[in-house]
Amino acid sequence: MALAFTRRSMLAGISAALPSLAKSFVARNVVRLGAPIFLTSDDPAQLAQEHRRLRYGAAYCPPADIRDQARIRAIETAFRDANVVIAEVGAWKNMLDPDSDKRRANLVYVTERCALADAVGARCCVDTAGSYNKTVWYGPDPKNLSKEFFDATVENCRHVIDAVAPKRTKFTIEMMGWNLPDGPDSYLDLIRAVDRPAFGVHMDVCNGVNCPQRFYDNSRFIGECFQKLGRWIVSCHAKDLQWITELNVHFLEVVPGRGQIDYRRYLTEIGKLGAETPLMIEHLKTADEYLEAATYIRSVAQQVGVVKS
Repeated sequence: MALAFTRRSMLAGISAALPSLAKSFVARNVVRLGAPIFLTSDDPAQLAQEHRRLRYGAAYCPPADIRDQARIRAIETAFRDANVVIAEVGAWKNMLDPDSDKRRANLVYVTERCALADAVGARCCVDTAGSYNKTVWYGPDPKNLSKEFFDATVENCRHVIDAVAPKRTKFTIEMMGWNLPDGPDSYLDLIRAVDRPAFGVHMDVCNGVNCPQRFYDNSRFIGECFQKLGRWIVSCHAKDLQWITELNVHFLEVVPGRGQIDYRRYLTEIGKLGAETPLMIEHLKTADEYLEAATYIRSVAQQVGVVKS
């Protein structure tokens, strides 16, 4: 049987398909921008609405305790109703503290934070692997690149995940410039060694820029990180780096847009993840600095065709 196509019927078919095609494109290219807010309130509904007022589609988890189930439910409900994703629960403690008593207490704390992340429906619970430094919990130490450090980190990650058995969140470790994982390859090694579906990646590309080569060619480094780790990435951090000219290498964190990190490449790669991945601005001092950062990121996102939620 011959099929009769007319120009009108062809155009009608294309028009009918456009909404679903557009929806598919948007779903693949959504980045949920978020940042700390400066509202003086403890009310989850007010906090969620303030994120929306500031045009943020993602948030850091408000203060909560795993034993306060009523508050956890209130936070989850308020942010869900406002269409704001809870990107992360921070668990910023040293799981490798040289003091054994502190180390045990820190591991308990991190485990509780992971349980909170799962209870509130956050994308992840995030920490660094820690450090053997005796004075600064995230500081450098020669043993931070050792097999001992790697094996202990694997054990800690497994302990947290097995204790919580998370169903809705991932436990993640950030890259750091002076301890493992310090780049995509050592992160892949860690993922394989931990060997738990609930272990994910929290991407902070600035943390991995620890040498001139990565600074000069940070676009390539960003691409390598997402090419190797993309399938595990659940949330990202946003900041920028300037090279301060001294007699040794000194990279300084600055407001996004004031440094040399390739945000066109960064936002493009995040958008390609196709999971409405959060991008959380951090480490700034004032509301004006966060507004400056958000304005810059939104402008670059528009240039590269990434949708901000």
